[in-house]
Amino acid sequence: MSGHSKWANIKHKKAKTDAIKGRIFTKLAREIMVAARAGGADPNGNFRLKIAIDNAKAANLPNDNIQRAIQKGAGAGEGANYEELRYEGYGPGGVAIMVELMTDNRNRTASEMRHLFSKNGGNLGETGSVSWMFTEKGQLDVPKEDLKLDEDEIMLLALEAGAEDVASEDESYEIFTEPGSMQEVRQVLLDNHIPIESAAINLIPVNRVEIADIEQAKKIIKLIDSLENHDDVQKVYTNFDLAEALEDADF
Repeated sequence: MSGHSKWANIKHKKAKTDAIKGRIFTKLAREIMVAARAGGADPNGNFRLKIAIDNAKAANLPNDNIQRAIQKGAGAGEGANYEELRYEGYGPGGVAIMVELMTDNRNRTASEMRHLFSKNGGNLGETGSVSWMFTEKGQLDVPKEDLKLDEDEIMLLALEAGAEDVASEDESYEIFTEPGSMQEVRQVLLDNHIPIESAAINLIPVNRVEIADIEQAKKIIKLIDSLENHDDVQKVYTNFDLAEALEDADF
């Protein structure tokens, strides 16, 4: 599915930089708040909230911030009333891009998304224009560092627990499940003392578009960066991948 994607490896490295900047804290807190508002403040009865809290803790979001986000989400009339949206379109080279957002102003966000796509050589599309190129999957990321199991063992355990696929990236294993099976697979991993760096329902590209031209690749990455840096954006998905010749290029 996502395994051995050169762009995925770059994304892992970029994610660490984003964590240092602190931008990810805002996104994590917002997800906790929306999850609490949608399903209640008790993580034992709200799986989305439980996952959001676990992801926040893995990223070292302070407990006080986590509790404040839960309280804002559960409290009547407190905090911004965020709406979850998806935008889709095309980037340079015809690559497909899906953007997940949380916004308290749909009109402002729509205008800003249109501007970012246009400014960076892309086009914002209609609903359904590229979503058919992606499929929803549960994704569990297991860090390789200090992991006692080897690749064959982690794959066997995950598949026996109900996972569909396991991909080996530079620093982690990516375990893919049907969305409804993610909780069960996650619990089996935890029961076997396997650390989980993050867990989420993600959009996985059905087919990838390989880009071999470095200038075009730079434009695509610039567009993705611009979208990810927007305050309302939670996640950006693309079917773009780098050609092997560009694997060591400086982006």
